[in-house]
Amino acid sequence: MAFTICTWNINSVRLRADLVAALLREEKPDVLCLQETKSPVDKIPFPIFEQLGWKYAQARGEKGYNGVAILSRIPLEPVEHVDWVGKGDARHVAARLPGGEVVHNLYVPAGGDEPDVATNPKFDHKLKFVDQMAAHFEGQDGEAVLVGDLNIAPGEDDVWSHKQLLKVVSHTPIEVEKFEAARARGGWEDVVRKHLPEGKLYSWWSYRARDWDAADKGRRLDHVWATPGLAARSQSARILREARGWEKPSDHAPVFVTFGE
Repeated sequence: MAFTICTWNINSVRLRADLVAALLREEKPDVLCLQETKSPVDKIPFPIFEQLGWKYAQARGEKGYNGVAILSRIPLEPVEHVDWVGKGDARHVAARLPGGEVVHNLYVPAGGDEPDVATNPKFDHKLKFVDQMAAHFEGQDGEAVLVGDLNIAPGEDDVWSHKQLLKVVSHTPIEVEKFEAARARGGWEDVVRKHLPEGKLYSWWSYRARDWDAADKGRRLDHVWATPGLAARSQSARILREARGWEKPSDHAPVFVTFGE
């Protein structure tokens, strides 16, 4: 089965339901994975999306924090979520597509400001989360795609300045090492970089920049990974940069990958 999947940290699905609807109408991904929905599941405005044709959904949420959702116009079969690091927060939701492919939608902790596990519990949480990702997906069977805001920009061209961000959370050497270990142990391929291997590539720009577009101090925090067989079926990848400039935008841009049959 051919399908296009999109991942987007929406930074409040209720606040930006109109942007989600616009994306669905204009870009028409078969599957849309949202992170940081910041809403209990029963408060997510599913009827808006259902009216547009995305009538299937799987979601986990909590009030004001975290939250992940999968919206689809093709049927979804629920797959049990993982309680990462045993914290009970809504950072993972999964579903199976009609072709058997499993979609994992993840929101990795941001990690706070200080890259020191001794003084920053949030950074310790992040590293343990990524370690558990590595262990959980090692030796997995079947075809799967893992998408989401993974909150790590691994490559030198995934950040606006490699040298200046080496001590900044999201691009520190220990984060990158654990990120790549998780990808390798799960047998995942970075599908976006498979299709866009050269040059600077970002999916997030800080709200702090007065003119985010001109400053262009971005990071590639949002990823699409696939198991080898599914990665071989991938046909294209792109980041919808202009969405960062929409009215009252998320600070993340949507990332799309299309898979063939």
